[in-house]
Amino acid sequence: MKNCILFLITISIFSFEGYTQESKVRSAGKDYANYAYIDAIKIYEKVAEKGYKSEELFKKLGNAYYFNSQFESAAKWYGELFAFNTDEIGSEYYYRYAQSLKSSGQMDKANKMMDEFNSKKQTDSRGILYEKEVNYLDMIKANSGRYTIENAGINSKYSDYGTFVYGNKIYFASARDTGNFSQRKHKWTGEHFTNLYIADVDSVTVSKFKTSLNSKFNEASPVFTKDGKTVYFTRNNYVNGKKGKDENKITLVKIYKATLENDQWTNIRALPFTSDNYSTAHPALSPDEKTLYFASDMPGTLGQSDLYKVSINEGSFEKPVNLGTSINTEGKETFPYVTNENEIYFASDGHPGLGGLDVFRGEIDSYGNVSNIQNLGTDINSPQDDFAYSIDPVSRKGYFSSNKEGGLGSDDIYKFLETKRIMCIQKLNGIITDSETNIILPGAKVTLYENQTLKNTTIAESTGFYSFPVECGKNYSVRAENPDYATKEMNILIPKLNGKTNLPIALDKESCKLIVGGDLGKCFGIKSIYFDLDKSDIKPQAAVDLVKILVVLNDNPNIKLDIRSHTDSRASFKYNMALSDSRTKSIIHWFVENGINSNRLTGKGYGETQLVNKCSDGVKCTEEEHQANRRSEFIITSM
Repeated sequence: MKNCILFLITISIFSFEGYTQESKVRSAGKDYANYAYIDAIKIYEKVAEKGYKSEELFKKLGNAYYFNSQFESAAKWYGELFAFNTDEIGSEYYYRYAQSLKSSGQMDKANKMMDEFNSKKQTDSRGILYEKEVNYLDMIKANSGRYTIENAGINSKYSDYGTFVYGNKIYFASARDTGNFSQRKHKWTGEHFTNLYIADVDSVTVSKFKTSLNSKFNEASPVFTKDGKTVYFTRNNYVNGKKGKDENKITLVKIYKATLENDQWTNIRALPFTSDNYSTAHPALSPDEKTLYFASDMPGTLGQSDLYKVSINEGSFEKPVNLGTSINTEGKETFPYVTNENEIYFASDGHPGLGGLDVFRGEIDSYGNVSNIQNLGTDINSPQDDFAYSIDPVSRKGYFSSNKEGGLGSDDIYKFLETKRIMCIQKLNGIITDSETNIILPGAKVTLYENQTLKNTTIAESTGFYSFPVECGKNYSVRAENPDYATKEMNILIPKLNGKTNLPIALDKESCKLIVGGDLGKCFGIKSIYFDLDKSDIKPQAAVDLVKILVVLNDNPNIKLDIRSHTDSRASFKYNMALSDSRTKSIIHWFVENGINSNRLTGKGYGETQLVNKCSDGVKCTEEEHQANRRSEFIITSM
């Protein structure tokens, strides 16, 4: 409707120009619906440059760039979208805008968008993960600096990605010479379709994998069994000899299997759990070759694509199983890779990262559950798309793919050496509070030490919250400082498991600040001077507290005190008033007997007239609540 209104306004002023713009938007919309993003971008941008604006236009422009991993341009057009300042923008656009802002280096603005996303879609796992890992950049930093990385030397000016090493050969997908005029070009990316290519691990000479595995459409992501006689790979779905598309006309892909017979790849067929209605892609075999991991958007998927596994039993395949919410999000999880060390590496834009797809590592337990997911750090990950990570667990060498800046093509393959294993990282956190009142203490300086060596420093947030990334199995000391409190240091041993360790720190009031109106009793945590029931004689344990006040009075001869005693509401009003008054006189008498001039001391009993809570006559209260009203105060009246 908004497009129609804009069209009518425009046509009344610039009739021909308005018609032209509207027809262009319709044309681009058709391309967009068919995922012909490259064609759509050109038309949409020309329309926008002429001043034509609508939410739908900016959504499509932003999406066209976002889904092609051109995040800086996506951020620009999403910014135009959010300039409309309407509540009708879908929550998913907040997430895409945040991801695009991350990728263009605008982290503060990205985090604000994520906060907005959380408020609008509180059950979304991407937002929940963001809130849980609010200091995720510290975790990423802790996992950085562990790799040496270089261009693999096999890249072209086109897209090259997705490696598998077998028999000292590296197999990968490339769009380098698959073009044959326009029919071989993918409208979504503007690139030619990919086929499988091969190179020696230690060579830059590349040749096409000249087998029946390559067809006239897309092939990618091969994985071979150890005996080299079976291969699983990704290929466009075919329906009656044509590319298969779902009801939204999105090109689908399937996982295929082929076997090697007489040096020829034969029996090429789609796996039985694939479908003409959804995609399956990027297979990865478990080390024992009994489980195949893959990405799919099949029914039951949480997000754009999830990671699944399927058991292989003597050549047959059981029902695929979603790997669950510990790894899958409402975003995109894809390109799994599993090692013999019970590790799973995968790419995701749903877990907290640097923007686009980042590579993560998780641990697979004996039940097949995935936990302890960590971002691999800034060596591998960038603000762009980083994916298709594979590693040899022995040599610690491997490959990954990325469209990061500095590459030759739209995607490039990089090789790496992992020089340091990923650390077992925990988040050490807690809240800084007042030990007496339990109120939070924002702004406290919190310092982390390991073996008396300073490791990190932070300032407690407005909620009193602090956190540090720490290594599992190590001893640390945490020191909390606040100008009005005594500095406190606590030791903690971090468990040998990824996760969180909570260390709340309660600070005691600093040695007394002597001010008129201040309560000396609070300086020493004296809540009440205790007497025997119905008596006003000073008990020995009460004398211990009074000595603390006595020392201050002796050290500061100009201080004068008003001593106030209070009771709870039990017993009669008259009785409580008399009892509190006699107790006040007993305290004053004790000070005078211990050398304090009586002209420095005044006092009064207040009975139950100044209760600090609801516990008046007839109100049912706990013993602790009544105890709060039985208190003694030592108020400085003069200095």
